Amino acid sequence: MTYASEKLPEEKVFKDPVHRYIHVRDKIIWDLIGTKEFQRLRRIRQLGTTFLTFHGAEHSRFNHSLGVYEIVRRIVDDVFRGRPEWNEDERLLSLCAALLHDVGHGPFSHSFEKVFHLDHEDFTQAIILGNTEINRVLSNAGAEFPKKVAEVIAKTYKNKQVISLISSQIDADRMDYLQRDAFYTGVQYGHFDMERILRVMRPREDQVVIKYSGMHAVEDYIMSRYQMYWQVYFHPVTRSAEVILSKILHRAKALYENNYSFQADPVHFYSIFKGDVTVEDYLKLDESIILYYFQEWQKEKDPILSDLCNRFINRRLFKYVEFQPSNEQLMKLIELTNLFKKAGIDPEYYLVVDSSSDLPYDFYRPGEEEERLPIHLLMPNGEIRELSRESEIVDAITGKRRTDHKLYFPLDFLKDFSEKRNLKKQILEILQLTDKDGFIL
Repeated sequence: MTYASEKLPEEKVFKDPVHRYIHVRDKIIWDLIGTKEFQRLRRIRQLGTTFLTFHGAEHSRFNHSLGVYEIVRRIVDDVFRGRPEWNEDERLLSLCAALLHDVGHGPFSHSFEKVFHLDHEDFTQAIILGNTEINRVLSNAGAEFPKKVAEVIAKTYKNKQVISLISSQIDADRMDYLQRDAFYTGVQYGHFDMERILRVMRPREDQVVIKYSGMHAVEDYIMSRYQMYWQVYFHPVTRSAEVILSKILHRAKALYENNYSFQADPVHFYSIFKGDVTVEDYLKLDESIILYYFQEWQKEKDPILSDLCNRFINRRLFKYVEFQPSNEQLMKLIELTNLFKKAGIDPEYYLVVDSSSDLPYDFYRPGEEEERLPIHLLMPNGEIRELSRESEIVDAITGKRRTDHKLYFPLDFLKDFSEKRNLKKQILEILQLTDKDGFIL
């Protein structure tokens, strides 16, 4: 028996609120879960700053990664097994890629990446291929095995069928996070009939398709995703927290570059600030480390860093108003920027336009920058048809990008303008705030 085929003496299970149980029989999966790089995901929240909006959203990337693994395990063991279009030799590769697909996420995930121009998928591949416990476990299954797992993450693996299980418009990743995020935030939007979708999934050359009889379950899934993005992921309060988080990191980096003397020296950030972060440095960062610095930086002499950290730690978030990037609104933004400067408020940190954008579903458009593999239906006559060609509901939203812009600012600063009433009046008029917002005009 080889390591790749080795089973545990007894099946291990994780109790899970979404899938009831997560089953592990393969020794390599159990060993991967036990690595320090995978255990680190317990200290990375799945939804970043969303816990400041939905107090239940404290679940981790660890939870989610196990969930994605379990969905793929069910597909390859229960749905695909024995079908001629599925190569059983790809089973373990699919399971390992599913489990490890998020292992490169940093603290507060996407906000952290944007500030420092990092890519969690690059770090996922580096962790899989580098001098790590994960690499040593994977290498036990074959010298080339880590490379194959990394190729699945990079979407360059030769068998696109395996890639589509964890990275497509209807994959195990999305099916888990929609349900898991809905559960922990307490909303109803992310629920759909996953059991039905799994039953009608079929392997085909270079892709996974859905039987035509399951089309309505897929429609429900796509609409659930649409609602989750706009009601949860792009919630304006969450975005306010993300704005403050980003500005804290920007301010700390700017101070470091100007040789500011920190009371709490950001030693964990040095390599990131310099732009030469190693995998070893990166893996030392988690949200407990970030929050420690934010807690300490409340006592810094720099008033901007101190204030922003105080806001994040104590949930004193920015107010927001709707903002459309028209010529008229942009002129108002320029005027606001000048007024903030006159008032002694740095607009770089306290006047921020934030935009959110989502494309619920699209089909592949040759030549466009971002390739989107469409969802294909297996018709009763054996023909393969792209989903929007058969579904009027999906056709109605296909290729339609929705974008939302908001302007964030510290409402409490404006309320303190007792000696700058003229400035306050001008700012409030532009922001269209009135005494109903708690102002004495």
